[in-house]
Amino acid sequence: MTDWTIDQEWARYGAEEHAIWRTLFARQQGIVADRAAPEFVEGLAGLDIAAAGIPEFERLSEVLDRATGWRIVAVPGLVPDDVFFRHLAARRFPATRFIRRRDQLDYLAEPDVFHDIYGHVPMLFNPVFADYLQAYGRGGLKALGLGSLHRLARLYWYTVEFGLVRTARGLRIYGSGIVSSKGESIYCLEDPRPHRLAFDLMRIMRTEYRIDDFQECYFVIDSYAQLFEATRPDFTPYYAALEQTSDIAPGAVLPGERPIEPNPAPA
Repeated sequence: MTDWTIDQEWARYGAEEHAIWRTLFARQQGIVADRAAPEFVEGLAGLDIAAAGIPEFERLSEVLDRATGWRIVAVPGLVPDDVFFRHLAARRFPATRFIRRRDQLDYLAEPDVFHDIYGHVPMLFNPVFADYLQAYGRGGLKALGLGSLHRLARLYWYTVEFGLVRTARGLRIYGSGIVSSKGESIYCLEDPRPHRLAFDLMRIMRTEYRIDDFQECYFVIDSYAQLFEATRPDFTPYYAALEQTSDIAPGAVLPGERPIEPNPAPA
């Protein structure tokens, strides 16, 4: 199991596991309909990730492969960094196959199948974002060799997991950690407490984050093309420059930064 892949064994899911998926799906659909990025909504529909139950990875992979060349592979849980990056670099998304219990509907410390499939996979239907995630995988392998993984991990956190995008209708969610969370889907857009800052690559790689609470800061891109172009260059000189800087606390706003106003709450 050098690549840590396993069989999804879809037929072994029980009625309760499918029922938990349906509960999570129905709850999120009502919340993200007017809060998720259009590209997420399009991906969800295009892949036919439905409310009926936990999807079969192979069926999703066939559709996703035709759209952007990505496939989904089942893994037992969190995998070593180098394994994770190799999968992304080869356009394979490693997804866990277990689903949370009913007493974990609102919070789970590690990713489950709902987070991975509902949260991550729809954005892989978008060609630009799909290319970005592959480039991230390649960059991760390089960062490992340079001892700078903690810097690159922050980029993943503040984009893939907790990213916001500016649209004509206001801020929208594209990050999987938000779009698969009932509470944070509302908090990130409408609550006055967190800071929402314009995307800045070097700023992000200096910014620490918390894994046990809602985020204190979100970074906003103008487009996925902006995200991809900003991260296209060789990061080696960036890592060297960052070694001369100090880290930034998650909730800090630096002089000259102008936080973006939250969206008004839906009527």
